[in-house]
Amino acid sequence: HERQRMNENRTPNYGVDAPVAVRNMLIVAALGIISLITRLLGVWSRQDVIAVIARPLIMAGLSCGAMALWMIYDSKIGKVRERDIYLNKINWNGHERVLDVGCGLGLFLIGAAKRLSTGRAVGIDKWQQEDLSGNNAAGTLDNARIEGVADKVEVHTGDARKLPFDDASFDVVLSSMALHNIYNAGERHTAVREIARVLKSGGRLLIVDIRHTRQYAATLRDAGLDARCVQGIGSYLLTVITFGSIQFGYVIGSKAGLDGAD
Repeated sequence: HERQRMNENRTPNYGVDAPVAVRNMLIVAALGIISLITRLLGVWSRQDVIAVIARPLIMAGLSCGAMALWMIYDSKIGKVRERDIYLNKINWNGHERVLDVGCGLGLFLIGAAKRLSTGRAVGIDKWQQEDLSGNNAAGTLDNARIEGVADKVEVHTGDARKLPFDDASFDVVLSSMALHNIYNAGERHTAVREIARVLKSGGRLLIVDIRHTRQYAATLRDAGLDARCVQGIGSYLLTVITFGSIQFGYVIGSKAGLDGAD
């Protein structure tokens, strides 16, 4: 009971996405702020040689700072709020065997487990901390305990390109913000086909990512699944703001054309 009370007083930590990128953007932001302050203090003027570097740094600092703050907000608040919006796109009965590919610290894995009664949620990850701060299996299981679903969750170490599961093993397969970290297009294709392989006939899938979602949907259709990519107006705006580096969207689908996706 004492341990349960301690867990009730704790909040899960789902980490910061792309922590190295966030750190680098904060460094540029700091340099931009320094450049702006020194300009306001009259340390340099537009005619000075230093202006060639300092003026672009101010603009870069503002944009990088804004992007870094958005990524921190999204990592700590936004993605937790959005989790249920995405998971609601699947019709749940509570008895599913669920796989989360690239589960990280368990955001979608645990969200799925909360929807299960007799089902079980299985997560697999390579635990790369450059992709997610504090990424490790112990952290995922700790989050599951805090969220009260430890008895419905298990985690494995493995690679999305070669999932260690039999064909047609899962009723639902999820993947959130993970597959884009496979930089080779052919290997991403392999990972998506692995998702199709382990999904049961009539099973449902959901892939959320910051790029390549159209290719994921095409690969799934080639594998015989009913899959479509959805990108909202907000995602197109984000693509413009980030000069194409972020192309946010999701893929929803099912195997053997069975209904079950919104």
